[in-house]
Amino acid sequence: MENLIFSLNATIPIFLLMVLGVFFRRIGLIKGEMIGGLNQFVFKAALPVLLFGDLAVEDFASVWDTRFVVFCFATTLLSIAIVYLISLILKDSSIRGEFVQGSYRSSAAILGIAFIKNIYGTSGMAPLMIVGSVPLYNVMAVVILSFMRPGQSGTNDPALIKKTLRGIATNPIIIGIFLGALWSVLKIPMPAIMLKTVNTLGGMATPLGLMAMGAGFDWKEAKSGMGPAFLGTFMKLFGLCAIFLPIAVFFGFREAKLIAILVMLGSSTTVSSYVMARNMGHAGVLTSSIVALTTCGSAFSLTFWLYLLKTLELI
Repeated sequence: MENLIFSLNATIPIFLLMVLGVFFRRIGLIKGEMIGGLNQFVFKAALPVLLFGDLAVEDFASVWDTRFVVFCFATTLLSIAIVYLISLILKDSSIRGEFVQGSYRSSAAILGIAFIKNIYGTSGMAPLMIVGSVPLYNVMAVVILSFMRPGQSGTNDPALIKKTLRGIATNPIIIGIFLGALWSVLKIPMPAIMLKTVNTLGGMATPLGLMAMGAGFDWKEAKSGMGPAFLGTFMKLFGLCAIFLPIAVFFGFREAKLIAILVMLGSSTTVSSYVMARNMGHAGVLTSSIVALTTCGSAFSLTFWLYLLKTLELI
């Protein structure tokens, strides 16, 4: 019951921020023209700064576990490949990019650390899980959303490939990851003034992104495409966990490492996936549907997986 209450406390406020976005749009506090501006701000400023801050201040040397990091990286890559193959059954090819991103990309950095702290009192193996998965989440999201953009004629055109690669290299999210990793590797000290500024600006990414998503959400369109949204939600909360948790157990991962893998696989789809989809030429309707469904459902699915692992005495 305590884990259920914690999960609800972690996820319901996120969903309520989306509802507030809808409410603010209805009463005219957030107007139509503001939504695009908020998305641009989150995509080009707040999110890159958030990712930079998360990576720059972490010291992974003392707890580094190459085997665990490689497992997280390989699992993430295989998860993307699986949901990509599943996306090929969708009749509407224009939503395949959103389906792939929404089905694999977890809010591991935000919900994950909070979830692990609640169980073990510290962030545990979450930082290493983030190193192994979150940069790949973002890099592959840019690649997928670029090459699977609606109306794309194909990926064999050299000019298109060059344009896509340039877009990946100049993507604010990628730049934020690169600078954060470089800052951490070089062990550059973070002045208190800079740290507070980075934390404040980065902290705006999630609430603004959630409210912008709620305000821009088209409920009529979403209702017509709930089939793919439910499929993506099932893969996010249950499918990938059912495939990879037994493999993690086979490789001997237990306790904090297994919990970190669970969060990596089965936590709700991050709101930044909607921001990226909208800013890279996608409608964002399917993404916002998956985010909403996984945000509500993860409170119960994570509790289910946690209870199962506890019953099997794996944690």
